[in-house]
Amino acid sequence: MPFNGEKQCVGEDQPSDSDSSQFSESMASLSDYECSRQSFTSDSSSKSNSPASTSPPRVVTFDEVMATARNLSNMTLAHEIAVNENFQLKQDALPENSLAGRVKHIVHQAFWDVLESELNAEPPEYEHAIKLFEEIREILLSFLTPGGNRLRNQICEVLDTDLIRQQAEHSAVDIQGLANYVISTMGKLCAPVRDDDIRELKATSNIVEVLRQIFHVLDLMRMDMVNFTIRSLRPHLQRQLVDYERTKFQEILEETPSALDQTTEWIKESINEELLSLSEATLTPGAEGSSKPTLSPTLVLNNSYLKLLQWNYRKKELPETLMTDGARLQELTEKLNQLKIIACLSLITNNMVGAITEGLPELANRLKRISAVLLEGMSKETFNLKEVLNSIGVQTCVEVNKTLEERGLSTLNAEVQANLVGQFSSIEEEANPIWSLIDKRIQLYMKSLLCLPSPPKCMPPIPGGLAVIQQELEVLGSHYANIVNLNKQVYGPFYANILRKLLFSEEAVGKTETLSPTN
Repeated sequence: MPFNGEKQCVGEDQPSDSDSSQFSESMASLSDYECSRQSFTSDSSSKSNSPASTSPPRVVTFDEVMATARNLSNMTLAHEIAVNENFQLKQDALPENSLAGRVKHIVHQAFWDVLESELNAEPPEYEHAIKLFEEIREILLSFLTPGGNRLRNQICEVLDTDLIRQQAEHSAVDIQGLANYVISTMGKLCAPVRDDDIRELKATSNIVEVLRQIFHVLDLMRMDMVNFTIRSLRPHLQRQLVDYERTKFQEILEETPSALDQTTEWIKESINEELLSLSEATLTPGAEGSSKPTLSPTLVLNNSYLKLLQWNYRKKELPETLMTDGARLQELTEKLNQLKIIACLSLITNNMVGAITEGLPELANRLKRISAVLLEGMSKETFNLKEVLNSIGVQTCVEVNKTLEERGLSTLNAEVQANLVGQFSSIEEEANPIWSLIDKRIQLYMKSLLCLPSPPKCMPPIPGGLAVIQQELEVLGSHYANIVNLNKQVYGPFYANILRKLLFSEEAVGKTETLSPTN
């Protein structure tokens, strides 16, 4: 399973609708759920997994709530480390003008002012400085590997606080020499990215400022060490992620039986939509007594995933099984909406002035870039889409006329320009036919990705009208398919239990198709 977000190939040989009754290779671990129709109508599943359990709700204790929170936190962190190649921890930075930031600055400055006054006193006071070196020693030791005994002994010997205190009592302590040793040792232990910081430390002459910056650089080195550990753990987490996440979610479910309520509603909503669609498609006079339409569990689940690409992430809660990928899915949805608009604008432009601008790929690319720039941030609540579309229309007319003038051709007349701008602005209107057309074609493309085995072999063909966004759509589609396939692997057994209850209840026995094993 790829985790680095690379563009992938999806197989050309797409399965038929009848083949879509299997959950796909990403759910191959569900063989005990997929063997027969009887396995879906039995009550063998645990009650904690059952979305239709009639057991009375039990009281959840505070300890159970905290245990669930810890499991969720650990699962989310492990998932993020494994799937996000760019994940790393960063130091918390308080806002510059915040009250907390000002208080922190004042307290720290007061400490360093006191230290400076003690070191400048006659005779100097070294107790605070000695405590700082004691803390520095422990931080340096924490960077060492188990085999670094020689350097460990050296650090303990040079930064021996008892010895430093004895030297201080006899006014023989060399604070600057100790600081130089610390800086030299940091230079041996730090990552190459910190070399400039070490050079700046060596060039600083004020001993108080040196100590202050030593702690700053040590904090950076600690964060480097944490992120190095994360990178080292990532391959192991990637190999173990499916079992780890599934186990953790099962623990959450045992502590919180309602932890699949949103997921159940999400799947139920997809089932109802599919039943309505099938009923309308097969409706004939006198067909009221016909059998209930058959549904493929895989089709239901894939259509549930497709709904996530039109999800209102501000107002609607995500299914529990997708919470760890919520931010990624929201980002994909926002990018997809931008691509939809670009495709709509390109289609309108080609329909209206395509005959004039045919054979000018540079113009098409320039118009695409202009649209992409002006549509940045369209997910923000303050974004005025109609205004921006109007601006894109005006700019498109300017660019087209400029290109035509360069080739000695007649520019667009006022009526054509007004019509072009008006059609651009109307894209954001409800039930706009061009938007609906592009949306259906993108949904079809995304659906074709989900119907193919994982890992895929080659990308499916791009539907007509989407060539202008083909490259971006293929990359986005690959990311989306990766998220879906991993989610199926992790939560397949939970989805199987839900689908068993919703699709294979006693009254539906014999009316729905079985969940066949994957190839």
